[in-house]
Amino acid sequence: MAEREKELAVVCSQEQLAEGIFSMWIRTKAAMTAMPGQFLSMYTNDKSKLLPRPISICEIDREKGMIRVVYRVTGEHTGTEEFSRMREEDTLPVIGPLGNGFPLEEARGRKAFLIGGGIGVPPILELAKQIDCEKQIIVGYRDDQTFLKKEFEQNGAVYISTEDGSVGTAGNVMDAIRENALQADIIYACGPTPMLKAIKAYAKEQEIPCYISLEERMACGIGACLACVCKSKDKDHHSHVHNKRICKDGPVFLSTEVEL
Repeated sequence: MAEREKELAVVCSQEQLAEGIFSMWIRTKAAMTAMPGQFLSMYTNDKSKLLPRPISICEIDREKGMIRVVYRVTGEHTGTEEFSRMREEDTLPVIGPLGNGFPLEEARGRKAFLIGGGIGVPPILELAKQIDCEKQIIVGYRDDQTFLKKEFEQNGAVYISTEDGSVGTAGNVMDAIRENALQADIIYACGPTPMLKAIKAYAKEQEIPCYISLEERMACGIGACLACVCKSKDKDHHSHVHNKRICKDGPVFLSTEVEL
């Protein structure tokens, strides 16, 4: 795949969805080719911050040439904090779309779980919009700040878990699956590593294919920093050892390909 070029994207809108969670629509050429599960590398305008911030794609509007990113601010004086202060007509450099997305064709004729947890919730939205199969959307939150809930409800049956029990099932996404006696024969998931470990184990037990996005562990997003290496079953052609670079080889993998 040819290297993507950096471009200057334009902010179309920005809003806060929950505490520390922001939604930004940007106008970018990436909207023409982006697929669910891919991400953008977004640069700040602060010259002291050299590495971009990899942000997953939440929604794609090809007609308007726009992409929506929903992200968590990780602290003061960070790249994400700078993004949260941007307003309409501001510009920022981006590269994308990057990475391998979810294989949509694998779900055709099957019943699918689409699972998101924490900041792994946003990329599940575009997946829910594009995937052509019977789907059950299971999303996990910390509390009652269930951002994107309405959008999910427009795209399938939605089941929610919250850590504090304020909405839906008390516990995690696996608790929601058990409580509602849900079944599927293929899984797509994105979220924190403990959640993905549990989902991988469940998929193995049920003997069903499972695709997981490991983007939570990315750093630069362009293959430069090697901070996102994960152990793999096969040797990486780049380093000739048993690992894969999440940003280059993923972020989506078949669960049996990688160790968590």
